[in-house]
Amino acid sequence: MAQGSLFRRPRGQAEWLAAALVAVAAVVLAVRMVTSVGEMLLRGWPVVVAVAAAAAGVVVWRALRVAAQRRRAAERVAALRITLAQFDAMDDEEFEYALRDLLIRDGWSARKVGQGGDQAADVIGQFPHHGRIVVQAKHTRVGGKVGSSVMYQVNGTAEPVHGADHAVVVTNGTFTHNAKQWGDRHNVRWIDRAQLLRWAEHGTALQELLRLPARSRRTPRRRLAA
Repeated sequence: MAQGSLFRRPRGQAEWLAAALVAVAAVVLAVRMVTSVGEMLLRGWPVVVAVAAAAAGVVVWRALRVAAQRRRAAERVAALRITLAQFDAMDDEEFEYALRDLLIRDGWSARKVGQGGDQAADVIGQFPHHGRIVVQAKHTRVGGKVGSSVMYQVNGTAEPVHGADHAVVVTNGTFTHNAKQWGDRHNVRWIDRAQLLRWAEHGTALQELLRLPARSRRTPRRRLAA
């Protein structure tokens, strides 16, 4: 014989009363559970708020710390001054890094690239209004002179190899008369000891020192990655 339904309608007044009592008990139990959960939340909200505030505080503290570090770094760069005596005490690589830092101080996005096979480029910088500059560094002994051959090399690679808008040779010494004349004729700029003093120690920006023109509006040629 098939098993009857587990649940059936109450029969008689007694069963209806019992069913009503069970329903009331279930409702009371549900209300008590909701009330208990609410009370737990009410008692615990200070803890939740405190945890959230602590997490927010950590985030804000980290953001302020990063901002302060960046501000101090920017202030150090902006205040960068290098004396001629310091330049004279450097080796070739230190001299290149120092020129890179000076470019960054003056608002250029610059990086040191000088190494074997650098094709007459030790530092390359980029500036929104002036384009790309290639710097060839020539560190010498005090009183040393840079000759015309360096100008030839820079002129031959600055634009075709590095896509430069400007080329400059920098030395802590001096240039021969022929080197300066040749550079002036072929638009290869030069910074000798006297100009280096104005740039590095007195704080004159490179673009002002060299009176660099704004970048040409002509269609840029295809540039090789440096």
